[in-house]
Amino acid sequence: MEQSITTRRRMTIQLSLVALFAALTAAGTFIAIPLPFSPVPVVLQNLFAVLSGLLLGPVLGAGAVGLYLIAGTVGLPIFAGASGGIAHFLKPSGGYLPGYFLAALCAGLIVGAPRSGQKTALWRIILATLSGFLVVYLPGVWRLKAVLDTSWAGALASGFLPFIIGDLIKGIVAVLITGRLRKVVGDNLG
Repeated sequence: MEQSITTRRRMTIQLSLVALFAALTAAGTFIAIPLPFSPVPVVLQNLFAVLSGLLLGPVLGAGAVGLYLIAGTVGLPIFAGASGGIAHFLKPSGGYLPGYFLAALCAGLIVGAPRSGQKTALWRIILATLSGFLVVYLPGVWRLKAVLDTSWAGALASGFLPFIIGDLIKGIVAVLITGRLRKVVGDNLG
Protein backbone atom coordinates (compact mmCIF):
# COMPACT_ATOMS: atom_id res chain seq x y z
CA MET A 1 0.00 0.00 0.00
CA GLU A 2 2.78 2.44 0.96
CA GLN A 3 4.63 1.74 -2.30
CA SER A 4 1.46 2.37 -4.29
CA ILE A 5 1.00 5.78 -2.65
CA THR A 6 4.65 6.66 -3.29
CA THR A 7 4.36 5.58 -6.92
CA ARG A 8 1.20 7.63 -7.42
CA ARG A 9 2.80 10.64 -5.73
CA ARG A 10 5.86 10.37 -7.99
CA MET A 11 3.70 10.05 -11.11
CA THR A 12 1.60 13.04 -10.05
CA ILE A 13 4.73 15.14 -9.56
CA GLN A 14 6.16 13.98 -12.90
CA LEU A 15 2.96 14.82 -14.79
CA SER A 16 2.71 18.17 -13.02
CA LEU A 17 6.29 19.07 -13.94
CA VAL A 18 5.76 18.04 -17.57
CA ALA A 19 2.62 20.18 -17.74
CA LEU A 20 4.39 23.08 -16.00
CA PHE A 21 7.30 23.09 -18.43
CA ALA A 22 4.98 22.73 -21.43
CA ALA A 23 3.10 25.79 -20.11
CA LEU A 24 6.33 27.72 -19.51
CA THR A 25 7.50 26.95 -23.05
CA ALA A 26 4.14 28.15 -24.35
CA ALA A 27 4.39 31.31 -22.25
CA GLY A 28 7.81 31.95 -23.79
CA THR A 29 6.16 32.64 -27.13
CA PHE A 30 4.35 35.69 -25.79
CA ILE A 31 7.64 37.44 -25.13
CA ALA A 32 8.72 37.82 -28.75
CA ILE A 33 10.85 40.53 -30.30
CA PRO A 34 10.63 40.63 -34.10
CA LEU A 35 13.83 41.35 -35.98
CA PRO A 36 13.50 43.40 -39.20
CA PHE A 37 16.24 41.42 -40.96
CA SER A 38 15.10 37.91 -39.99
CA PRO A 39 11.90 35.86 -40.13
CA VAL A 40 12.87 34.48 -36.71
CA PRO A 41 11.88 36.52 -33.63
CA VAL A 42 13.75 36.55 -30.33
CA VAL A 43 11.72 34.37 -27.95
CA LEU A 44 12.07 32.62 -24.61
CA GLN A 45 10.82 29.26 -25.85
CA ASN A 46 14.35 27.96 -26.32
CA LEU A 47 15.24 28.85 -22.72
CA PHE A 48 12.29 26.87 -21.36
CA ALA A 49 12.94 23.97 -23.72
CA VAL A 50 16.55 23.70 -22.54
CA LEU A 51 15.47 24.09 -18.90
CA SER A 52 12.99 21.25 -19.41
CA GLY A 53 15.83 18.89 -20.25
CA LEU A 54 18.18 20.28 -17.61
CA LEU A 55 15.71 20.02 -14.75
CA LEU A 56 13.56 17.04 -15.75
CA GLY A 57 16.01 14.86 -17.66
CA PRO A 58 15.72 13.54 -21.21
CA VAL A 59 12.41 11.68 -21.00
CA LEU A 60 10.29 14.11 -18.99
CA GLY A 61 12.01 17.18 -20.48
CA ALA A 62 11.42 16.03 -24.06
CA GLY A 63 7.91 15.00 -23.01
CA ALA A 64 7.19 18.53 -21.79
CA VAL A 65 8.34 20.07 -25.07
CA GLY A 66 6.51 17.35 -27.01
CA LEU A 67 3.31 18.25 -25.18
CA TYR A 68 3.87 21.92 -26.06
CA LEU A 69 4.40 21.00 -29.74
CA ILE A 70 1.31 18.81 -29.86
CA ALA A 71 -0.82 21.54 -28.26
CA GLY A 72 0.43 24.10 -30.77
CA THR A 73 0.05 21.73 -33.70
CA VAL A 74 -3.62 21.10 -32.92
CA GLY A 75 -4.25 24.83 -32.96
CA LEU A 76 -3.68 26.32 -29.52
CA PRO A 77 -2.22 29.82 -30.02
CA ILE A 78 1.16 29.06 -28.42
CA PHE A 79 3.56 29.32 -31.35
CA ALA A 80 5.31 32.55 -32.35
CA GLY A 81 2.84 35.32 -33.06
CA ALA A 82 0.35 33.76 -30.61
CA SER A 83 -1.05 31.40 -33.21
CA GLY A 84 -1.12 27.66 -33.71
CA GLY A 85 -1.57 24.94 -36.27
CA ILE A 86 0.56 22.53 -38.24
CA ALA A 87 1.25 25.19 -40.88
CA HIS A 88 3.85 26.72 -38.52
CA PHE A 89 6.18 23.83 -39.31
CA LEU A 90 6.09 24.89 -42.97
CA LYS A 91 7.12 28.49 -42.34
CA PRO A 92 10.75 29.60 -42.70
CA SER A 93 11.11 29.51 -38.91
CA GLY A 94 9.31 26.14 -38.62
CA GLY A 95 12.52 24.20 -38.09
CA TYR A 96 13.03 25.76 -34.70
CA LEU A 97 9.96 23.97 -33.33
CA PRO A 98 11.44 20.45 -33.57
CA GLY A 99 14.70 22.07 -32.50
CA TYR A 100 13.11 22.81 -29.13
CA PHE A 101 12.33 19.12 -28.70
CA LEU A 102 15.90 18.18 -29.66
CA ALA A 103 17.24 20.79 -27.22
CA ALA A 104 15.35 19.31 -24.27
CA LEU A 105 16.38 15.80 -25.25
CA CYS A 106 20.04 16.72 -25.78
CA ALA A 107 20.38 18.75 -22.57
CA GLY A 108 18.61 16.00 -20.63
CA LEU A 109 20.83 13.27 -22.05
CA ILE A 110 23.96 15.15 -21.04
CA VAL A 111 22.91 15.86 -17.43
CA GLY A 112 20.79 12.73 -17.00
CA ALA A 113 17.59 12.41 -15.03
CA PRO A 114 17.66 14.13 -11.63
CA ARG A 115 18.10 11.75 -8.71
CA SER A 116 17.35 12.19 -5.04
CA GLY A 117 20.40 13.42 -3.14
CA GLN A 118 22.52 13.59 -6.29
CA LYS A 119 24.35 16.76 -7.24
CA THR A 120 25.20 17.43 -10.89
CA ALA A 121 28.64 18.76 -11.73
CA LEU A 122 28.66 22.38 -12.91
CA TRP A 123 30.73 21.52 -16.02
CA ARG A 124 28.04 19.00 -17.05
CA ILE A 125 25.27 21.59 -16.61
CA ILE A 126 27.22 24.14 -18.68
CA LEU A 127 27.93 21.59 -21.43
CA ALA A 128 24.28 20.50 -21.50
CA THR A 129 23.10 24.12 -21.64
CA LEU A 130 25.41 25.08 -24.51
CA SER A 131 24.59 21.90 -26.41
CA GLY A 132 20.85 22.37 -25.90
CA PHE A 133 20.90 25.92 -27.22
CA LEU A 134 23.04 24.95 -30.22
CA VAL A 135 20.85 21.96 -31.13
CA VAL A 136 17.86 24.26 -31.62
CA TYR A 137 19.64 25.78 -34.59
CA LEU A 138 20.33 22.58 -36.53
CA PRO A 139 16.79 22.10 -37.91
CA GLY A 140 16.07 25.84 -37.58
CA VAL A 141 18.84 27.09 -39.84
CA TRP A 142 18.42 24.13 -42.19
CA ARG A 143 14.72 25.00 -42.63
CA LEU A 144 15.53 28.69 -43.19
CA LYS A 145 18.04 27.77 -45.89
CA ALA A 146 15.59 25.44 -47.62
CA VAL A 147 12.51 27.70 -47.53
CA LEU A 148 14.27 30.98 -48.29
CA ASP A 149 16.48 29.32 -50.92
CA THR A 150 19.53 31.09 -49.55
CA SER A 151 23.15 30.15 -48.94
CA TRP A 152 24.36 28.66 -45.68
CA ALA A 153 25.99 32.02 -44.91
CA GLY A 154 22.66 33.78 -45.48
CA ALA A 155 20.77 31.28 -43.33
CA LEU A 156 23.33 31.60 -40.52
CA ALA A 157 23.28 35.40 -40.80
CA SER A 158 19.50 35.57 -40.35
CA GLY A 159 18.83 32.50 -38.22
CA PHE A 160 21.80 32.05 -35.89
CA LEU A 161 24.26 34.93 -35.57
CA PRO A 162 21.76 37.56 -34.31
CA PHE A 163 20.79 35.28 -31.43
CA ILE A 164 24.20 34.37 -29.99
CA ILE A 165 24.42 37.12 -27.35
CA GLY A 166 20.83 36.65 -26.22
CA ASP A 167 21.27 32.89 -26.01
CA LEU A 168 24.46 33.32 -23.99
CA ILE A 169 22.50 35.44 -21.50
CA LYS A 170 19.67 32.89 -21.45
CA GLY A 171 22.27 30.15 -21.02
CA ILE A 172 23.73 31.84 -17.95
CA VAL A 173 20.23 32.12 -16.50
CA ALA A 174 19.59 28.43 -17.27
CA VAL A 175 22.83 27.36 -15.56
CA LEU A 176 22.02 29.44 -12.47
CA ILE A 177 18.46 28.10 -12.26
CA THR A 178 19.58 24.52 -12.84
CA GLY A 179 22.29 24.76 -10.22
CA ARG A 180 19.69 25.76 -7.64
CA LEU A 181 16.67 23.65 -8.63
CA ARG A 182 17.94 20.35 -10.05
CA LYS A 183 18.56 18.75 -6.66
CA VAL A 184 15.13 19.91 -5.43
CA VAL A 185 13.47 18.29 -8.46
CA GLY A 186 15.46 15.09 -7.94
CA ASP A 187 14.53 14.93 -4.25
CA ASN A 188 10.84 15.31 -5.11
CA LEU A 189 10.89 12.75 -7.90
CA GLY A 190 12.46 10.18 -5.59
